[in-house]
Amino acid sequence: MRDSKELWLKLHGNLPKYDVRLGTATAQSYVHDPKHLVFHAARYKFVSKMLEGRRSALEIGCCDGFGAPIVAQAVDRLICTDIDAATIADNIARHSSAFPNITYRYHDFRAAPFDERLSAVYLIDVLEHIYPEEERALMQNMVASIEAAGVAIIGTPNITAEVYASTHSKTGHVNLKDHKALRALCNEYFGNVFLFSMNDEVLHTGFQPMSHYIWALCAGVRKA
Repeated sequence: MRDSKELWLKLHGNLPKYDVRLGTATAQSYVHDPKHLVFHAARYKFVSKMLEGRRSALEIGCCDGFGAPIVAQAVDRLICTDIDAATIADNIARHSSAFPNITYRYHDFRAAPFDERLSAVYLIDVLEHIYPEEERALMQNMVASIEAAGVAIIGTPNITAEVYASTHSKTGHVNLKDHKALRALCNEYFGNVFLFSMNDEVLHTGFQPMSHYIWALCAGVRKA
């Protein structure tokens, strides 16, 4: 007689053993609000689908790198940057052996462009943390880091959903926008701007003020 327990134990025993731990921010979510990881991962899945087949991509504000492997599956080379040097060092220690096409670099896009131009650049949950007076420098340096035929993807919470945000989120969200404001900002730097919405893990083009999260997919870098 066949034994399904024996089959399962054999299959499980043949799995490769990876010693990859969660980063600090992701571990907080996993313990206190694990469902948050579902729609956080969905944001990275959207980016990965939009960038599939790209030679190179760069993330601005990667935090602890939770979503980086999702995008890394879709592109040849992924560079993840952040302004937290300690987190970058931790990411390298945790991820370098498991994800060989991901490179972690400290870089402050408020101060300067990246030292090479990439095929794509994306920001997920970053713009809302940048003070309005720093926004122009960030955008200009981001655009200066994109190839002429490259694209940019920006994802940020919708200001209309702020009423439902936690105290922690409200403290850190100093530059929230709605669809109109995000489009206007991106139109200054790109010839083509396409807007999308998200509610939790569901991507849509529905009634914009009811969206929790908003996206701008940008192409056609405008010359300075």
